[in-house]
Amino acid sequence: MDSNRIPERIGRLGELAYNLWWSWNDQARKLFRALDYPLWKESGHNPVSQLSWSSPERLAQAAADPAFLSLYDSVLAAYDEAMSPVDHTWLHSNYPNLLTGPVAYFSMEYAIHNSLPIYAGGLGVLAGDICKEASDIGLPMVAVGFMFPQGYFHQHISVSGWQEEEYQDLNFDEAPINQIHSPGGGVVLARVKLGDVDLAVGAWHVKVGRTDIYLLDTHLDENPEPYQQLSARLYVSDRELRLRQEIVLGIGGVRVLRALGINPSVWHANEGHTAFMTLERIREKVAEGMSYPKAQREVRRTTVFTTHTPVMAGHDIFAIELVEKYFCGYWEQLGIDCREFLKLGWEGSSEPQNYNMTVLALKMADQRNAVSQLHGRVARKMWHGLWPDVAEEQVPISQVTNGVHVPSWVSPELNRLLAKHLGEDWLARHDAPNLWEKVLEIPDEALWAICQRLRRKLVGAIRERMRTRWLEDDVPWTHMLMTGALLDPEVLTIAFARRFTEYKRPVLILQDIERLKRIVTSNWHPVQIIFAGKSHPADLASKSLLQQVYKIAADREFQGRIVFVEDYDMHLARYLVQGVDVWLNVPRRLQEASGSSGMKAGLNGVLNLSVLDGWWREGYNGSNGWAVGSPDIYTTPQEEDESDAEALYRLLEEKIVPLYYDRDVHGIPHRWVAMVKETMRSVMPAFCARRMMKDYIEKLYCPAVKKP
Repeated sequence: MDSNRIPERIGRLGELAYNLWWSWNDQARKLFRALDYPLWKESGHNPVSQLSWSSPERLAQAAADPAFLSLYDSVLAAYDEAMSPVDHTWLHSNYPNLLTGPVAYFSMEYAIHNSLPIYAGGLGVLAGDICKEASDIGLPMVAVGFMFPQGYFHQHISVSGWQEEEYQDLNFDEAPINQIHSPGGGVVLARVKLGDVDLAVGAWHVKVGRTDIYLLDTHLDENPEPYQQLSARLYVSDRELRLRQEIVLGIGGVRVLRALGINPSVWHANEGHTAFMTLERIREKVAEGMSYPKAQREVRRTTVFTTHTPVMAGHDIFAIELVEKYFCGYWEQLGIDCREFLKLGWEGSSEPQNYNMTVLALKMADQRNAVSQLHGRVARKMWHGLWPDVAEEQVPISQVTNGVHVPSWVSPELNRLLAKHLGEDWLARHDAPNLWEKVLEIPDEALWAICQRLRRKLVGAIRERMRTRWLEDDVPWTHMLMTGALLDPEVLTIAFARRFTEYKRPVLILQDIERLKRIVTSNWHPVQIIFAGKSHPADLASKSLLQQVYKIAADREFQGRIVFVEDYDMHLARYLVQGVDVWLNVPRRLQEASGSSGMKAGLNGVLNLSVLDGWWREGYNGSNGWAVGSPDIYTTPQEEDESDAEALYRLLEEKIVPLYYDRDVHGIPHRWVAMVKETMRSVMPAFCARRMMKDYIEKLYCPAVKKP
């Protein structure tokens, strides 16, 4: 983007566009909409693209428009306050001398905004929300990840219902990123040995409020062609390529931070993908003359590790031969031999059989946490073998339940309603439980009007997506009917919008087709169900589940009440968590660590319909949604499916549908609205990222910086 094109009076629009703070500030988004709404829409809500495409005439008009200038000045004042020194923030008020350096947060993916599509799902959304909340509360943070130019795939569904993947290269000139140059002007910041290759590593800078994200890049002329593509895509299936990526992320990430002169106080590893960064920090200390045992103790003391995966199959495990291939020569730099190195990633006491990245991370961090209370119990049981001499409940893995960044996920319409009834500064106090008692005083008709408006907005957005798909790809009109064209904005709307995989049970609600058909096609109390989500490209079984949903959507007897919306991303997710009436979540028990999408829905007043797993086990209070089945563990998957499907149908038939359509003479469902208020009251303060980050600081970061 050429900032010289922008008139001086509004010259800081470019600066604002390159700091993703605007993405969670309603007035800043309003500013870019006001600049040129058609371009704002065409750009996919990407102000960098929008400014690149804006004509000099339109920019000059904006610079002379008093109303635009007033909005511009107020937004820039808020931006300057948000970027100002941290002496007025929560962290400074409560822990003014906690850190001598920032928290370094390592994650494979970050979901900040759809203009930077380098994320696949919940792990990235959590990482993005952590970066945003760190900025809001004044926690110094630098985050490290990958610059995936192809990101995750775009999803199209064929006329047969089969998922097709399309990868698109990111336009670097129209993304909110800036390439980092070394003092000498080059782009190589660090080098990492990968077998016989001395790999060059560069980085791109992303501003997220006060938080800095550094995205590593291997697509450099200095690297051999195959290695330039190492960082092209997220979550590749090839195990050797995956190992190379994790070496670059962990070892290269530390070296890039050092090259930038950044010396963190705390190192936070988000999942096992990032665990090699602990080894590199040990290597640094050994190179300075410290013994390996002492170096390991120092690294462990300042490392926090968060595990998200409650099933063994979900952890990154590599063959011993691969690890030996890429770390031969590296373990000597740590001051240990090959066997001792390999045992770092092995749980047992016998000879190492494989290399488990989660085991490495657990051994190399003194502060370890799961992401919900239930997941904490599961993780302590799963990893008891690493601490065989203590009781299971004493295994040193705590829990910090996930939370979501409220300013990013609350709808603008609800934001304005809450400002009217809770106070203009409600976002500054949104983790205070007593604040949410005032929600009960909001007039039912006012809150219900917002629910209706958001549902209509959702249906309109889906129809617009389908129209664009039809025009651009010339798909059959019948495909449009299956993917949302017949959605009704006045009908009870349920969403299942999650990664498509077997353990999440996307087809549970399809167990009894005839019964479901009667529920959704009722003349007087109809229901519509929106499915959305991606299957991993290599997961054929999950693709078959997706195809099964699509074929049900194609069944004329369902009257268009079942739809599958393609290419689930952050943009669509916002419409869904804000606009549906019920959020459906039915994973197999003990296989969902937390599940934050239901939190996003809940804070917008969407009622959760979920099994008592993950966060809902601690969030459900009997009045803020519904629990599917019991918390019991079943003998077989078939028994679990049959029991939960029956419970799901009965809830819909006997409670949810009748409650939704129980209206007064003015069309207000007062008992439903009472549950909407209760879900907001109970979910907002307890499951927000602010509460989560305060927990991380008090429970994990404080011990990590405490001197031994």
